[in-house]
Amino acid sequence: MDHGLRCYRCGHSVADLLLPLSRRDECPQCTIELHVCRMCQYYDPGVPDACTEDDALQVTDKARANFCDYFKPSNDVYSPVELDAELAARASLGALFGAGTAPDASASAEPEDSIASAADALFKK
Repeated sequence: MDHGLRCYRCGHSVADLLLPLSRRDECPQCTIELHVCRMCQYYDPGVPDACTEDDALQVTDKARANFCDYFKPSNDVYSPVELDAELAARASLGALFGAGTAPDASASAEPEDSIASAADALFKK
């Protein structure tokens, strides 16, 4: 039965999962946890604790699975703008720190002994 739910992060349909979502359910596309505040209809980052349900316990990490009894998945939580912003930020960080670049195969690795002796020399002053 297609309940119209989509992953809040990647937008992939999670229609194959049974409702209510289990705390262990993950998106089949991006493997992100789904029983999270960000996937809930009560989630609102503009209110205190980002939750409009008054009786819900405070959850600090809104993107981690939790045991909230008030959790109700929302059909309209996916935002392609947020995903694009996340991917752009990751690309910027990768460019800044050189992540994702292949190590130079021609560069020879220093032997562990020389690294250890260089570290020892730093502390023998």
